Amino acid sequence: MPAEPITLCPLDQCPPGEIHAIDAWIDGEVQSLLIWRDGTTLQAFLNICPHAGRRLDYAPGKFLLQDQRLICAAHGAAFRLSDGSCVSGPCRGQNLQAIAIRLIDGMLCLPCSD
Repeated sequence: MPAEPITLCPLDQCPPGEIHAIDAWIDGEVQSLLIWRDGTTLQAFLNICPHAGRRLDYAPGKFLLQDQRLICAAHGAAFRLSDGSCVSGPCRGQNLQAIAIRLIDGMLCLPCSD
């Protein structure tokens, strides 16, 4: 029997223009995710800077945003939230690790794993 999608949170917990942090069970361990909602577009990434493997938030669930860019609290790298690419800082040219999410009946979910 195929696995069911994993429910993360209701969509209304992710206001447009803000980053919402949530912990999820991915690949056998709990991972911190950040979810960005811009109008009808949803993006999810691991909450890990590719430069040094540290969390991007300056306190749990608190992120630095500037012009729809996420700023790494540890090293100041700037990531475009539309695609996770680093546009300035020590990891320029690298990307945040995207995580697939789906909207199902008003809930954000991780898709089924096969």
